[in-house]
Amino acid sequence: MMKARVIYWFRTDLRLHDSPALKAALDLQPEVLWPIFTWDPHYVYHVKASPNRWQYMARLDCQQDLSDSIQKLNPKSKLFVLREAPQTLFPKLFAAWNVTHLVFERDTDTYARERDKFVTDAAQKAGVKVVTRYGRTLWDSDEVVAKNGGKPTMSITQLQAAGSKVGEIPKPIPAPQHLPDPGEMPIDFEQEVAAKTVDLNAPHRSKADKAYKGIAGPKGDFAVETLEELGFPAATTPHRGGETLALKQLEKIMADEKYAATFRKPKTSPAAFEPQSTTLLSPHMHFGALSPRLFYWRAREVVEKYGKGASTPPESLTGQLLFRDMYFAAQAAIGSPYKQTINNAYVRFIPWHLPSKYEDTETGVSAISGKYHIDSPQAEKWFQRWQAGMTGFPFVDALMRQLRVEGWIHHLGRHMVACFLTRGGCYVHWERGADVFEELLIDHEPASNAGNWQWLSCTAFFSQYFRCYSPVAFGQKWDKNGDFIRRWVPELEHLDAKYIYEPWKATQAALDRAGVRVEGDGLGDNQKKGVYPQVMFDFQERRGICISAMKRAFSIGLHGNDEAVKDGTWKKLFEKAGEIEMEGMGGSDDDGEYADDADSASHHTSKGRGRDGSKHASSKRDAVKEGPMDRHIKKLKA
Repeated sequence: MMKARVIYWFRTDLRLHDSPALKAALDLQPEVLWPIFTWDPHYVYHVKASPNRWQYMARLDCQQDLSDSIQKLNPKSKLFVLREAPQTLFPKLFAAWNVTHLVFERDTDTYARERDKFVTDAAQKAGVKVVTRYGRTLWDSDEVVAKNGGKPTMSITQLQAAGSKVGEIPKPIPAPQHLPDPGEMPIDFEQEVAAKTVDLNAPHRSKADKAYKGIAGPKGDFAVETLEELGFPAATTPHRGGETLALKQLEKIMADEKYAATFRKPKTSPAAFEPQSTTLLSPHMHFGALSPRLFYWRAREVVEKYGKGASTPPESLTGQLLFRDMYFAAQAAIGSPYKQTINNAYVRFIPWHLPSKYEDTETGVSAISGKYHIDSPQAEKWFQRWQAGMTGFPFVDALMRQLRVEGWIHHLGRHMVACFLTRGGCYVHWERGADVFEELLIDHEPASNAGNWQWLSCTAFFSQYFRCYSPVAFGQKWDKNGDFIRRWVPELEHLDAKYIYEPWKATQAALDRAGVRVEGDGLGDNQKKGVYPQVMFDFQERRGICISAMKRAFSIGLHGNDEAVKDGTWKKLFEKAGEIEMEGMGGSDDDGEYADDADSASHHTSKGRGRDGSKHASSKRDAVKEGPMDRHIKKLKA
């Protein structure tokens, strides 16, 4: 009987420790084992990603570290990177390498599932047995969904209840001590390069990309990709990835037993830097350099040892991992509409400005395309200023600039800037913000990113839309002196602490002492040394407008799968309700968990000054202090 000849297909499981799929491959007692990674054009061209994320994943980081670790176990082996789409590559590999088994870790992402189905079908036609295991989450997301009645987990309690029915979270598996030799790897077949119909990452490329010059790379050695091959400039993030670093960081965190056992995420500071106040293990888990089960059990052991005074879910370290599983299971249940509003029965329809354009893509029918309608030039200007860190609100700007440079910001910082862009001021579609985070975050996880944006915009998972983060009071809570702002907004480095969060209130003498002028919008030709932009709007006024608009949207009670949303008749309902802050009402140019300090927000805003810094009358709109509409609650219960 022929011995097993196994391809182990690495994807978002770039590690050797606690890999159920890798263990399944080794349990086959293979004669040969090829550890490969397919350089998929879908991710290179059709998924937004900054050079920071490419650096973290590929050269010097996760992929290279894994390759080095494989070589330590077997000098004849390494991570073999092949430059072609798996859908076209695998049928050729099955025949050329005489493969008997294909083994990989399952995924919940929409594209990944479609890709894996295609590859699995091709394997079956070629007589290749496919073996899969789950490993990205604490529990198998599909099993969680089944135990939740086939429905998405929309709360932590639903996730815990379904998980308890699945069974105890498995203990981590040790890394293998040896790997079999790879077999011969003939590639004497033609490379099929996918048509590059669109390159969403073109704005980041400073040179032509050469990622697909040959199946085995430029030197024919199956090497890990480099930023230079991709045409990207050097990354700017100081954060580095890889299993080796991930395990060291995990042990360092667990060695501080008090920190690990009493960790409460809402009590950590978004203004902390060098070092940050949280673990920064999320990027390692996204690329699979760290097993979430290993993290869970190490944290649980520390908590049990610590005893009285230890934190509990959802605020604890284990609670954060449960939130991650909740989003993965929700995505697994909902499928392709999960990352958008249209066709999503679980997302409330809010007529935000800058709505997405939809088209049929490889990730689904009527899927968000990455393009959007500019229904309001004012909202578009606010969105551009938010992206650039030029809103005139220093704490917002500091966070957005940190995100662009480092590819990471604290989770409470993410909450604050997300609330600000959507229901807390700009009334811009949450899908716009999710696009930006997808591009810039090194720990971007499709399930968590979409889920968190839905949560913070109060379109799903959370509904207390009247609780808004103040762009002034929230930062002051953590950093009275504004050191975080001084680090990331150097224009204001020398401004008095009295004005550091509200420079529009600064006296001319204070501005002169700081060597700064407050003028313009900070975009394009308006970016000048020693100049900080004027504040975009009066936060208290905009907060009131947004809350009133959210109240009306909740009372109307539409969801993404309602016919009125899909055929456009929703607009009549909102117009009848007297709504004016909505899509299409700002002029048209078609080219294109909870919040802290909610109650004190109105006392720490730009009250008394207009967007040009001058005195103005206070808003006539009163902030709404009630929760979601009763009729909406009744509809959900029905």
